[in-house]
Amino acid sequence: MKTVTSVLVFGLCLGTALTPSAFAQTSSAPPKNQPSAMPNDGPPEPARESEETESVPQKFAPVLWISSVEAISSTHGPKLDVIRVRGLTSTEGWEGGELVPLTKGAPVDGFLDLAFVAQAPINSTSPSKSPAIEAVFVIEPGHPYTGVRVHSATNRVTLKSLPGYGEAPPPPADCTDCVGKYFVGKGETPPSGANSANVVHEENLPKTLHVVKPTDGIGKLDPDPNRLTLVIGEDGRIVIAVWD
Repeated sequence: MKTVTSVLVFGLCLGTALTPSAFAQTSSAPPKNQPSAMPNDGPPEPARESEETESVPQKFAPVLWISSVEAISSTHGPKLDVIRVRGLTSTEGWEGGELVPLTKGAPVDGFLDLAFVAQAPINSTSPSKSPAIEAVFVIEPGHPYTGVRVHSATNRVTLKSLPGYGEAPPPPADCTDCVGKYFVGKGETPPSGANSANVVHEENLPKTLHVVKPTDGIGKLDPDPNRLTLVIGEDGRIVIAVWD
Protein backbone atom coordinates (compact mmCIF):
# COMPACT_ATOMS: atom_id res chain seq x y z
CA MET A 1 0.00 0.00 0.00
CA LYS A 2 1.24 3.44 -0.86
CA THR A 3 1.89 5.79 2.00
CA VAL A 4 0.51 9.29 2.42
CA THR A 5 3.00 12.08 1.86
CA SER A 6 2.81 15.84 2.30
CA VAL A 7 5.05 18.83 1.84
CA LEU A 8 6.29 18.35 5.40
CA VAL A 9 5.81 14.98 7.08
CA PHE A 10 4.83 14.87 10.72
CA GLY A 11 4.50 11.63 12.69
CA LEU A 12 1.16 11.64 14.44
CA CYS A 13 -0.85 8.73 15.80
CA LEU A 14 -4.64 8.78 15.65
CA GLY A 15 -5.94 10.52 18.73
CA THR A 16 -2.61 12.06 19.68
CA ALA A 17 -2.95 15.59 21.06
CA LEU A 18 -1.39 18.31 18.93
CA THR A 19 1.08 19.43 21.55
CA PRO A 20 4.02 21.75 20.82
CA SER A 21 6.45 18.89 21.44
CA ALA A 22 4.85 16.83 18.70
CA PHE A 23 5.87 19.39 16.10
CA ALA A 24 8.85 21.15 17.56
CA GLN A 25 11.86 21.47 15.32
CA THR A 26 15.22 21.11 16.93
CA SER A 27 18.50 22.59 15.88
CA SER A 28 21.98 22.48 17.26
CA ALA A 29 23.22 25.81 18.56
CA PRO A 30 26.73 26.74 17.36
CA PRO A 31 29.38 26.18 20.04
CA LYS A 32 30.43 29.24 21.99
CA ASN A 33 33.96 30.60 21.50
CA GLN A 34 36.42 28.58 23.53
CA PRO A 35 39.58 30.08 25.07
CA SER A 36 42.88 29.09 23.52
CA ALA A 37 44.52 26.04 25.05
CA MET A 38 47.94 27.76 24.81
CA PRO A 39 47.40 31.44 25.68
CA ASN A 40 50.25 33.76 24.85
CA ASP A 41 49.57 36.37 27.52
CA GLY A 42 48.10 35.56 30.91
CA PRO A 43 45.19 33.25 31.79
CA PRO A 44 42.43 32.57 29.29
CA GLU A 45 39.51 34.96 29.24
CA PRO A 46 36.13 33.50 30.21
CA ALA A 47 33.82 32.73 27.33
CA ARG A 48 31.48 35.63 26.61
CA GLU A 49 27.77 35.17 26.29
CA SER A 50 26.38 35.92 22.86
CA GLU A 51 24.88 39.38 22.62
CA GLU A 52 22.26 38.09 20.23
CA THR A 53 19.10 36.73 21.81
CA GLU A 54 17.98 33.43 20.31
CA SER A 55 14.49 33.59 18.89
CA VAL A 56 11.83 31.55 20.65
CA PRO A 57 10.41 28.93 18.27
CA GLN A 58 6.73 29.17 17.47
CA LYS A 59 4.54 26.20 18.32
CA PHE A 60 2.25 24.30 15.98
CA ALA A 61 -1.45 24.34 16.83
CA PRO A 62 -4.70 23.64 14.97
CA VAL A 63 -6.06 26.63 13.09
CA LEU A 64 -9.31 28.06 14.44
CA TRP A 65 -11.75 27.22 11.63
CA ILE A 66 -11.98 25.17 8.43
CA SER A 67 -13.77 27.19 5.73
CA SER A 68 -13.67 24.79 2.78
CA VAL A 69 -12.15 21.53 1.57
CA GLU A 70 -11.57 20.71 -2.09
CA ALA A 71 -10.31 17.41 -3.52
CA ILE A 72 -8.87 17.59 -7.03
CA SER A 73 -7.88 14.54 -9.09
CA SER A 74 -5.24 14.68 -11.81
CA THR A 75 -6.37 13.87 -15.34
CA HIS A 76 -3.13 12.15 -16.38
CA GLY A 77 -1.63 9.02 -14.88
CA PRO A 78 -0.44 8.11 -12.45
CA LYS A 79 -3.48 9.59 -10.75
CA LEU A 80 -2.90 11.95 -7.83
CA ASP A 81 -5.52 13.31 -5.46
CA VAL A 82 -4.76 16.79 -4.14
CA ILE A 83 -6.54 18.07 -1.03
CA ARG A 84 -6.79 21.87 -0.83
CA VAL A 85 -8.03 23.35 2.43
CA ARG A 86 -8.88 26.95 3.31
CA GLY A 87 -9.36 28.12 6.86
CA LEU A 88 -9.23 31.01 9.32
CA THR A 89 -6.80 31.70 12.15
CA SER A 90 -7.75 33.38 15.39
CA THR A 91 -5.44 36.37 14.86
CA GLU A 92 -2.66 37.74 12.69
CA GLY A 93 0.77 36.12 12.91
CA TRP A 94 0.03 32.45 12.09
CA GLU A 95 2.48 30.97 9.57
CA GLY A 96 3.35 27.76 7.73
CA GLY A 97 -0.04 26.06 7.41
CA GLU A 98 0.20 22.27 6.99
CA LEU A 99 -2.19 19.33 6.69
CA VAL A 100 -1.10 16.57 9.06
CA PRO A 101 -2.40 13.01 8.55
CA LEU A 102 -4.05 11.45 11.60
CA THR A 103 -4.94 8.21 9.79
CA LYS A 104 -2.56 5.28 9.95
CA GLY A 105 -2.96 2.41 7.48
CA ALA A 106 -6.28 1.57 5.82
CA PRO A 107 -9.18 3.19 7.74
CA VAL A 108 -12.26 1.15 8.59
CA ASP A 109 -14.64 3.69 7.05
CA GLY A 110 -12.41 4.66 4.09
CA PHE A 111 -11.86 8.25 5.27
CA LEU A 112 -8.52 9.99 5.51
CA ASP A 113 -8.42 12.27 8.56
CA LEU A 114 -6.24 15.39 8.38
CA ALA A 115 -5.53 18.11 10.94
CA PHE A 116 -4.97 21.65 9.68
CA VAL A 117 -2.14 23.11 11.81
CA ALA A 118 0.14 26.12 11.62
CA GLN A 119 2.77 27.97 13.62
CA ALA A 120 0.90 30.05 16.19
CA PRO A 121 1.95 33.44 17.53
CA ILE A 122 3.89 33.32 20.80
CA ASN A 123 2.26 36.25 22.59
CA SER A 124 -1.34 36.98 23.53
CA THR A 125 -3.12 39.01 20.89
CA SER A 126 -6.10 41.34 20.83
CA PRO A 127 -8.97 40.21 18.59
CA SER A 128 -8.70 41.11 14.90
CA LYS A 129 -10.43 40.15 11.69
CA SER A 130 -9.69 36.44 11.29
CA PRO A 131 -7.03 36.08 8.56
CA ALA A 132 -7.38 33.39 5.89
CA ILE A 133 -4.87 30.53 5.64
CA GLU A 134 -4.50 27.73 3.09
CA ALA A 135 -2.69 24.39 2.76
CA VAL A 136 -2.38 21.56 0.23
CA PHE A 137 -1.91 17.81 0.77
CA VAL A 138 -1.07 15.26 -1.95
CA ILE A 139 -2.17 11.61 -1.77
CA GLU A 140 -0.11 9.14 -3.77
CA PRO A 141 -1.60 6.78 -6.39
CA GLY A 142 -3.21 3.56 -5.17
CA HIS A 143 -4.47 4.92 -1.83
CA PRO A 144 -7.46 3.26 -0.12
CA TYR A 145 -9.39 6.43 0.72
CA THR A 146 -12.90 7.18 -0.48
CA GLY A 147 -13.29 10.48 1.37
CA VAL A 148 -11.53 12.94 3.63
CA ARG A 149 -12.22 14.71 6.94
CA VAL A 150 -10.29 17.85 7.84
CA HIS A 151 -10.19 19.02 11.47
CA SER A 152 -9.51 22.45 12.97
CA ALA A 153 -9.58 23.57 16.60
CA THR A 154 -13.34 24.20 16.51
CA ASN A 155 -14.90 22.42 13.51
CA ARG A 156 -14.37 19.92 10.70
CA VAL A 157 -15.41 19.58 7.07
CA THR A 158 -16.03 16.19 5.45
CA LEU A 159 -15.91 15.17 1.80
CA LYS A 160 -17.68 11.86 1.23
CA SER A 161 -16.20 11.36 -2.22
CA LEU A 162 -13.03 12.19 -4.13
CA PRO A 163 -12.93 14.50 -6.04
CA GLY A 164 -15.34 16.84 -4.29
CA TYR A 165 -15.91 20.16 -2.57
CA GLY A 166 -17.43 21.16 0.77
CA GLU A 167 -17.90 24.36 2.75
CA ALA A 168 -18.50 25.07 6.42
CA PRO A 169 -21.19 27.43 7.70
CA PRO A 170 -20.10 30.99 8.52
CA PRO A 171 -17.43 31.16 11.23
CA PRO A 172 -18.03 32.52 14.76
CA ALA A 173 -17.80 36.25 15.42
CA ASP A 174 -14.23 37.56 15.63
CA CYS A 175 -14.96 39.79 18.66
CA THR A 176 -13.06 42.78 17.31
CA ASP A 177 -15.72 45.10 18.76
CA CYS A 178 -16.62 43.17 21.92
CA VAL A 179 -15.02 45.46 24.48
CA GLY A 180 -17.57 47.79 26.07
CA LYS A 181 -20.57 45.66 25.13
CA TYR A 182 -22.76 43.57 27.44
CA PHE A 183 -21.97 39.84 27.53
CA VAL A 184 -25.01 37.55 27.48
CA GLY A 185 -24.35 33.88 28.29
CA LYS A 186 -26.30 30.95 26.88
CA GLY A 187 -29.83 30.93 28.25
CA GLU A 188 -29.51 34.44 29.69
CA THR A 189 -31.42 37.56 28.71
CA PRO A 190 -29.87 40.95 27.86
CA PRO A 191 -29.96 43.69 30.50
CA SER A 192 -32.98 45.95 30.50
CA GLY A 193 -32.55 48.80 28.05
CA ALA A 194 -29.62 47.20 26.14
CA ASN A 195 -30.12 47.18 22.37
CA SER A 196 -28.92 44.39 20.07
CA ALA A 197 -25.99 46.45 18.77
CA ASN A 198 -24.60 46.71 22.31
CA VAL A 199 -24.85 43.02 23.22
CA VAL A 200 -22.54 40.05 22.57
CA HIS A 201 -24.15 36.59 22.76
CA GLU A 202 -22.04 33.63 23.87
CA GLU A 203 -23.47 31.33 21.19
CA ASN A 204 -22.07 33.62 18.46
CA LEU A 205 -18.49 33.31 19.75
CA PRO A 206 -15.96 30.48 19.31
CA LYS A 207 -16.48 27.24 21.27
CA THR A 208 -13.11 27.76 22.94
CA LEU A 209 -14.40 30.84 24.77
CA HIS A 210 -13.20 31.46 28.34
CA VAL A 211 -15.37 33.87 30.32
CA VAL A 212 -14.07 35.43 33.55
CA LYS A 213 -17.04 36.83 35.47
CA PRO A 214 -16.74 39.37 38.31
CA THR A 215 -16.81 36.64 40.98
CA ASP A 216 -14.47 34.25 39.12
CA GLY A 217 -10.76 33.65 39.43
CA ILE A 218 -8.64 33.73 36.30
CA GLY A 219 -8.14 29.96 36.30
CA LYS A 220 -5.23 28.51 34.34
CA LEU A 221 -2.64 30.67 32.65
CA ASP A 222 -1.60 28.00 30.15
CA PRO A 223 -1.31 29.52 26.66
CA ASP A 224 -3.82 28.57 23.98
CA PRO A 225 -3.80 30.65 20.75
CA ASN A 226 -7.33 29.44 19.95
CA ARG A 227 -8.85 30.43 23.28
CA LEU A 228 -10.70 33.73 23.42
CA THR A 229 -10.75 35.09 26.98
CA LEU A 230 -13.31 37.70 27.98
CA VAL A 231 -13.15 39.52 31.31
CA ILE A 232 -16.53 40.82 32.45
CA GLY A 233 -16.85 43.96 34.58
CA GLU A 234 -19.19 44.53 37.50
CA ASP A 235 -21.85 46.04 35.22
CA GLY A 236 -21.85 43.02 32.87
CA ARG A 237 -19.82 44.69 30.14
CA ILE A 238 -16.74 43.16 28.53
CA VAL A 239 -13.63 45.01 29.73
CA ILE A 240 -10.91 42.75 28.24
CA ALA A 241 -10.92 40.54 25.12
CA VAL A 242 -7.76 38.62 24.19
CA TRP A 243 -6.67 35.49 22.34
CA ASP A 244 -4.24 33.87 24.74
